[in-house]
Amino acid sequence: MPGGRAAGRARTEGVRISYPQGGSAVHRRSSGGPAATRGAVLLAAVLLAAGCSGGTDRPVAAESGPGRAAAGPSTGPGPSPSPTPAVPAGPYVALGDSYTSGLRIEPQVGEPRGCARSAVNYPSLVAKALGLAGASFRDVSCSAARTADLTGSQRTDDGANPPQLDALSADTRLVTVGIGGNDAGFMEVVGECARQNLVQSLAQSLAGSAAAAAPCRDHYASGGADQVRRKVDAAGEKLAAVLAEVRRRAPQARVFVVGYPALLPADPSACTPVLGAGVAPADLGFLGEKERELNSMLAARAAAAGAGFVDTATPSAGHDMCAGAARWVEPPFPAPGLAAVHPNAQGQQGMAAAVLRAVRG
Repeated sequence: MPGGRAAGRARTEGVRISYPQGGSAVHRRSSGGPAATRGAVLLAAVLLAAGCSGGTDRPVAAESGPGRAAAGPSTGPGPSPSPTPAVPAGPYVALGDSYTSGLRIEPQVGEPRGCARSAVNYPSLVAKALGLAGASFRDVSCSAARTADLTGSQRTDDGANPPQLDALSADTRLVTVGIGGNDAGFMEVVGECARQNLVQSLAQSLAGSAAAAAPCRDHYASGGADQVRRKVDAAGEKLAAVLAEVRRRAPQARVFVVGYPALLPADPSACTPVLGAGVAPADLGFLGEKERELNSMLAARAAAAGAGFVDTATPSAGHDMCAGAARWVEPPFPAPGLAAVHPNAQGQQGMAAAVLRAVRG
C-alpha cells in the first residue's frame, strides 16, 4: 500500500506514475453511461495512486521477548503485574513503505528523494515525542518498498535506497516496521476491483447483461481459491524472515510491527457519495475484509517473532477515506498535492499516537 516521489512522480509495483496537476484524475467522456463513466474515472484515480504501494483509541501492550522487559517474579499469593517496559532512549530506526514514509506530505526530506519521506511522518513524530534526534533516530523507510527492499537495495525514480536493515546495529534500541502491503499486492487488488466494476458497467450498458453483486470478489475467488489470501500468506512468510533478521542485527531492540489504518468504513454504503458507482458495494466490503486479513497476518507474525503489534485500524475507525474532513486516508480523488489511498498528515499523527501508546506500554 505504498509510493513515489515528492516532485510529483511515484513508482508502484515497478510502474512509473505521473500525478496530474493538483493530484486529481482527468475526467473523460464515456459512452457507457454515468456508472461506466464514474467507474472509468475511479479506475484511473486508483491506478494513479502510489502503490503500497474519532474512533476509540486502544493501547497495544508490549509483549515480552528478546530485548524486552519480562514480568518480574511473584512476590505474593497472586501474580504480580508486569512492569512497564522502559521507554527506549534510542537509537530508533524506522523501516517501511509509503504508509511509513509519508508519501507526498510536505515537507519532504532525506535522500534519495524518490523515497518520498516526510518530516512529519509517524516515525519523525514518534522520535520527536521521545526526544530522539541526530544519531539517535534514522528513518530509512521508502515509498513502494517490499520486504525484499529491507535486505536489498531499492531503486527509486531518484536514486537507490540502501537495504533498510543496514541501518540497524547492536546499539539499536527501538525498531518500527511498516511493511507487507506491497508484497500482498493490496493496491493491485484495489485497482482490480475498480476495473472489474467498470467492465461490468460497460457490459450492462452495451449488452444489457445481468450485474454480479461482487465482481471483484468473484474474480479473486475463481477456481475455488482465495487468491488475495494466498498473497497475504506469502507476504507473511517474507515478513517472518525479515523479523528474524531484525532480531539478529538488533538483539537489544524493542521491535514493533505497525499495521495499516482503515481504508473503508464498516458500512460500505457510507462511501457511495465519495466513490459513487466506481466499486460495487459488496466489493467495498470485500476490500475491507482483505485489509483486515492483512492486518491480522501482521499481528500474528509479530507475535510469533516476539515483537509488538501496533493496531492503527482501530483508532482510525471513523477516519477512513470516506470520512470527509475527518479522514486520515485520502480517497481516490485526493486533496491537491496528496497521494490517493494513502495517509495524510492527520493520518500520520494518528499512527504516531498509536505507536507511542505501544512504546510507552
